Amino acid sequence: MMTPSLSLRVPVGTLALDPVTEDEVVARVFAALGRGEGGWISTPNVDILRRSAEDAEVRRLVGAADLVLADGAPVVWAARIGGRPLPERVAGSALLWSLSAAAARSGRAIYLLGGNPGVADRAAARLCHYAPDLRVTGTFAPPWGFESDPTQVDAIRERLVRADPDVVFVGLGCPKQERLIATLAPALPRVWWVGCGAALAFAAGELRRAPVWMQDSGLEWVHRMAAEPRRLVRRYLVDDAPYALRLLVGSALSRRASSVADG
Repeated sequence: MMTPSLSLRVPVGTLALDPVTEDEVVARVFAALGRGEGGWISTPNVDILRRSAEDAEVRRLVGAADLVLADGAPVVWAARIGGRPLPERVAGSALLWSLSAAAARSGRAIYLLGGNPGVADRAAARLCHYAPDLRVTGTFAPPWGFESDPTQVDAIRERLVRADPDVVFVGLGCPKQERLIATLAPALPRVWWVGCGAALAFAAGELRRAPVWMQDSGLEWVHRMAAEPRRLVRRYLVDDAPYALRLLVGSALSRRASSVADG
């Protein structure tokens, strides 16, 4: 795997993020594949930042990724307010399409792991329609509770080894997908792993992404909450919103303190 450029990363909350664009991510991944090197991409949003602040395991897992990318406008805002801006938001749901398109162009293969039964298959069909030369060497929706059964985890590892993909998209939510990637990656050291959350559900049409103007203005969470109120209202309003406010204020105070110290 690549060695993260920790000195170049931008601190946001309790994590440090890579200041790269989506195009640069795609270029890095396929350059590494060309050298026979694998890696791991994590795309923390505000919710994952909050969890990393509360849970050392989440902080360790996400921080161990070779590329840690800002998936969320508030994350980008916090970096900018803190005085070390990130070039843009790089969402896992966008990387699913751009990395798949690049795989099709270069003759590389992908694997889709996660989602409800049938979701990965529908996502694969849409990706292949978008990039007709794309090779999808497998899809799998792990059953509920699989992570507690070592035999099921071993079976997933065997599926992936047989499929021999170049890029594996793991859409299981944080921290389940990060734990699984950390467990499976040693068996496939030349593979790139992408923890992509709900990206497979978006690609399959099971969930709809917010309009571009909502994404750009940082209101995508409102759209998501309206689509899944029972699951997301408490998470977004009770847990994440207060944390996001603290994150932005903390970034401003940190920059001010740094300016005073330098002056």
